[in-house]
Amino acid sequence: MRAHEIDYQIYGEEMQYVEIELDPQEGVIAEAGTFMMMEDGIRMETIFGDGSKNDSGLLNKVFGAGKRLLTGESLFMTVFYNDIVGKKKVSFASPYPGKIIPIDLTKNGGRFICQKDAFLCADKGVSIGIEFSRKLGRGLFGGEGFIMQKLEGDGMAFVHSGGTTFKKELGLGEKLKVDTGCIIGFDHTVNYDIEFVGGIKNTIFGGEGVFFATLTGPGTVYIQSLPFSRLAKRVLASAPQLEGKDKGEGSILGGLGDLLDGDNRF
Repeated sequence: MRAHEIDYQIYGEEMQYVEIELDPQEGVIAEAGTFMMMEDGIRMETIFGDGSKNDSGLLNKVFGAGKRLLTGESLFMTVFYNDIVGKKKVSFASPYPGKIIPIDLTKNGGRFICQKDAFLCADKGVSIGIEFSRKLGRGLFGGEGFIMQKLEGDGMAFVHSGGTTFKKELGLGEKLKVDTGCIIGFDHTVNYDIEFVGGIKNTIFGGEGVFFATLTGPGTVYIQSLPFSRLAKRVLASAPQLEGKDKGEGSILGGLGDLLDGDNRF
């Protein structure tokens, strides 16, 4: 099944959304919880799996749903179709501050590997599967796990990142060492492995983790400056209601000032 060809426009800076223009009978598939708005005339349908050619038949649908469970995603996805004459638009938003990255799979050898929570939406016909690591070290110490998402097909896909996005073209044999949580995705030609930081002081007192990822070219890699897991940890650590340490608002009165600021829940 050839993927539908869609036109798109990305809006915003730090809180972005992508607007996709659908011709008659075109469709786009999206992850649950990413829908923002759509024009009248677009039909929304919840499906089991991703609706690609790799997901046809009952057995393939069950297998596809099982793969999605392994990545921590919902069993179901949503497809948006334009069933009327004339072009119609539908929009999807990034779930947290960062950037939306368009991936043209025809320029990536028909396959792109990304973090299991990075996928946003794609042309109808793009297959969303899983990529297993064959290396024990990467599986045990990969930080985000040895299971990543695999996007396959000949259309457009959109992934989202946290913070600022860094894109780098790696040459043959060129290496880039990255925090495991900061990887957004990479071409299928890039080799991904886990490396020990080394050194007693680095291991015990470094505070940056014991392992980091090594990406070896050739291919394109995308890195994010603020993984959502890191942002969530900082927020939880500063929430006194959740037994975190209250950072205060900068008042010299400290806790007494917080009692007077009118934003307290007892």
